[in-house]
Amino acid sequence: MDLVAVSREKYYIKEVDADKKSIYCHHDLMGELLIPTHKHDKAQMLYSEGGIVYVTTETRTYFLPARHFIWIPGGVAHSIHPSSEKVMMRNLYFPIEKDEESFYETEGIYPINDLLLQMMLFTNRWNGNLKKGSRNFIIANAIKAILPEICLTKLPLSVPSPKDRRLLKIIDYLEKNWGDTILFSDLASRFGFSERSLYRLFQKDLGMSFIQYFTIRRILKAIELLLEKKLSISEVARTVGYNSVPTFSNTFFKILGQRPSDYLNGVEILKKG
Repeated sequence: MDLVAVSREKYYIKEVDADKKSIYCHHDLMGELLIPTHKHDKAQMLYSEGGIVYVTTETRTYFLPARHFIWIPGGVAHSIHPSSEKVMMRNLYFPIEKDEESFYETEGIYPINDLLLQMMLFTNRWNGNLKKGSRNFIIANAIKAILPEICLTKLPLSVPSPKDRRLLKIIDYLEKNWGDTILFSDLASRFGFSERSLYRLFQKDLGMSFIQYFTIRRILKAIELLLEKKLSISEVARTVGYNSVPTFSNTFFKILGQRPSDYLNGVEILKKG
């Protein structure tokens, strides 16, 4: 094992929980394309800049775009997959307290407003354990305390992990054909299902319909393309299968809570900050 690997292991496995009462703070470039599956006793607030991050738990894959954060409760095994080694990761790890609000008990992705953004950027000067009772601990704990007040709705920026091998093949096909008009009847026929049996398979294995799954994945792909800034909004819409830009914009809004143009304008604030 090289020195970099040893350092990573020491950070996210050994150091985070070394002081059970502290808030652990870590800001750094990823420097890699994978943090393998691991877990820690403390809850994690992960905010990223400069790219997209996938967070995979035992049951779901979460899609973390710029200007959003993910809350991961303590004890939840997860792996982290950034789109680039140059993604900046801002992490705060919080000790679990007794009788905490239900907000802190579930995974979720939330937009970060200007207040929370400035508070997170303020922690940029810190790294390591923030001792309980210290000024920095109090400031970091204030970030945690306001989350249930301002993060009222989890965004559906995740998809369940399929277990059925038949469904894995279907999803692989969908992933390779973003821009195509895919009729459910044609999809069922292609893979040897009746429409009714394929509908049941999606519902049983993923807990959602084909339309729900494919719509979320298309919008997640659209976010990736928008952040690359190689295509216009209308070109992104066509690439992920929308012939109508207004329909694409409305669907984007339903999932992310922002129009594509507003989302990109919000991302620009990160650079100014």
